[in-house]
Amino acid sequence: MPYTNEEGGRLNNFAVEPKVYKAEPPTPNQKRNYLIMGVLATILVAGLIFVAASVS
Repeated sequence: MPYTNEEGGRLNNFAVEPKVYKAEPPTPNQKRNYLIMGVLATILVAGLIFVAASVS
């Protein structure tokens, strides 16, 4: 653990920072999958709202 000594002899413990990397843009296949999941999620939410409205 990386400890530092501050004024007065106090120890301060800092977390180890993760390695930073540059994110890569999504591939066309990933974009298609995101679109499909978004459409399915929208259908699911709309269906749940419809069921809740019809039951009440």
